Amino acid sequence: MLEQGRLDEMPVTQLKGVGQKVADNLASLGINNVADMLFHLPYRYEDRSKVIPIGALQPGSSALFEGKVELAETVFRGRRSLLVQLSDNTGLITLRFFHFSASQKAALKRGQWIRCYGDVRSYRRSSLEVAHPEYQHIAESDRGQVSEGLTPVYSMTEGLRQASLRKFVNQALALLNNGAVLIENLPDQLLNSMNWPSLKDSLNALHCPLAMLGSELVELEEYKRLAFEELLAHHLSLSRLKKGSQVRSATKLMFDQTLQKDFLGQLGFSLTAAQQRVVAEITHDLQQGFPMQRLLQGDVGSGKTVVAACAALMAYGSGKQVALMAPTELLAQQHYKTMRAWLKPLGIHVTWLVGRHKGKEYESITGDIREGHADVVIGTQSLFQEKMGFAGLGLVIIDEQHRFGVHQRLALRDKGVDGDVSPHQLVMTATPIPRTLAMLGYADLDLSIIDELPPGRTAVTTSAVSITKRDHVIERVKKGIEDGRQVYWVCTLVEESEVLQCQAAEVAADLLTVSLPDIRVGLIHGRMKADEKQLTMQAFKENELDILVATTVIEVGVDVPNASLMVIENAERLGLAQLHQLRGRVGRGQINSHCVLMYQPPLSKNANERLAILRESTDGFKIAEKDMQLRGPGELLGKRQAGFMQFKVADLQRDALLMDKVAVTANEILEKQPEIIDALLHRWISNSVEYAHV
Repeated sequence: MLEQGRLDEMPVTQLKGVGQKVADNLASLGINNVADMLFHLPYRYEDRSKVIPIGALQPGSSALFEGKVELAETVFRGRRSLLVQLSDNTGLITLRFFHFSASQKAALKRGQWIRCYGDVRSYRRSSLEVAHPEYQHIAESDRGQVSEGLTPVYSMTEGLRQASLRKFVNQALALLNNGAVLIENLPDQLLNSMNWPSLKDSLNALHCPLAMLGSELVELEEYKRLAFEELLAHHLSLSRLKKGSQVRSATKLMFDQTLQKDFLGQLGFSLTAAQQRVVAEITHDLQQGFPMQRLLQGDVGSGKTVVAACAALMAYGSGKQVALMAPTELLAQQHYKTMRAWLKPLGIHVTWLVGRHKGKEYESITGDIREGHADVVIGTQSLFQEKMGFAGLGLVIIDEQHRFGVHQRLALRDKGVDGDVSPHQLVMTATPIPRTLAMLGYADLDLSIIDELPPGRTAVTTSAVSITKRDHVIERVKKGIEDGRQVYWVCTLVEESEVLQCQAAEVAADLLTVSLPDIRVGLIHGRMKADEKQLTMQAFKENELDILVATTVIEVGVDVPNASLMVIENAERLGLAQLHQLRGRVGRGQINSHCVLMYQPPLSKNANERLAILRESTDGFKIAEKDMQLRGPGELLGKRQAGFMQFKVADLQRDALLMDKVAVTANEILEKQPEIIDALLHRWISNSVEYAHV
């Protein structure tokens, strides 16, 4: 019998009313079998527990109401439509249908009672109207007899109707409640310890809630139980990969105490306690016989580069090469200069490779790398091009990892794969990631955090100013330059067009040149050649320019201690993380630094929130938490996941308290019940998971 089968093995076509065409539409929603139908959960509910008199209906509300048909006529004003007038002795309302049949119109005859649900709007001020309501015919004696209560609303696709989807779900629930099998994936011990309901009871409660709970719905144990299972599936998808990567081999890198001591001794500054802790974590990883997979996160200016240099020393001391990949030539060159200054005195050969290197110069650099004459190689995407080869790549470092796609990072790692031996990997980000997001989105990586700034970093005060006060801002810039400071003036545009962004920067540079004739103004934008950008940047760094007008190309990788004032035009158009990154370009010296956020009034509520949090805080982690609230987790992860973090039930902020238990449970399942993982992944994230191979 059908009822005794497994719901995940029953094709959705076994439900009444689901032919091949409907099945194709359901497949676009990820619904291929009856179990999938049960896990297509409502995203909201409509209260149909009471009938509202027509005279009490309010425009802008969604409501259940009943009325007697007074008139049904086809009109041709602008567009053919069917107008149906209803009354219930308290008032009149018009139903409007743009898509209708002759039989539908015939059934709406005068005197017929119908029950409707829809969005009420005002029409010509004095009258009410509902376009395309859901409705059903009722007998006059059935007026007010409502048994629907909360009605689920599901995400849809073209070719499906809510009413049809509800019927399919109800059929699936009937099968579940009549003995069909739906595998319970959570261990009994966990369900008992958390006092959670069964999967069957949870699905029944969420598809057919008994009372209007509103926002309290998420407090239901049935809801938490499903949210936990979904978070667990996402965590397992990556933590299993982490465990799998440990099956591969890696060269054990040796810690050379003398080399490390010489390096730290010539730095001219001491590592912070946080940096020392992170170096110890990385040192431990690199001494293992399987590849390190570690994410290093630290706020702007926290000193990640010196930690990366300590890791590079271990590779060098073990006869292995290091590749450090950065997203821009500007940042790659800065890393090259910093690393060369630190490592060359120790006899370590540092080179770099970027797009500008051509012809004989390119052949010379790549030849040195292939033959093992280059110990530390810094570059951009040029590092993983097909013609590139290494003599013995033992450590891969990725800076600003969210700027790279999965395949790019894989391509660089593969340059060091030799049989089943892989290089160690250290990925770094200056975009702080909220703890809950890091626990889930980076469960395949060990996490290190530099949570203190080196001494000497000054706090940056931030203010928001209307663009109408541009003259006052320019005057402030002039005063700052007279006091010996340098200034960034950043131009942003809402359009993605690089051409328009460059034009905006050129206009701003012209305006500042005219307004401040004695001031030296430089310009950097994305359409300039790399050499031009580098010359301008170098001139600014050497204090040959007072103002650097730039697009957001300077978001990462620029270190000019004397630059202590930043002006960001149209700041309301950027996300919190990007604004925080830009602001991090100042405050790198001993001078008190300032950031001015110029905005175009009026500000939206969301934009006002973003600018307010930046004025209040310089804590990157606090800002990241707020950014996740405003934008959701997907964007904070950059290109890392495709189709990931699209939750059906869970919410990373609301369910943050579950995450520690999720991590513990994931480890227990990996150790004791790995056979249930595939079923969990299929149930919750059977979509594309290209990130899974990193």
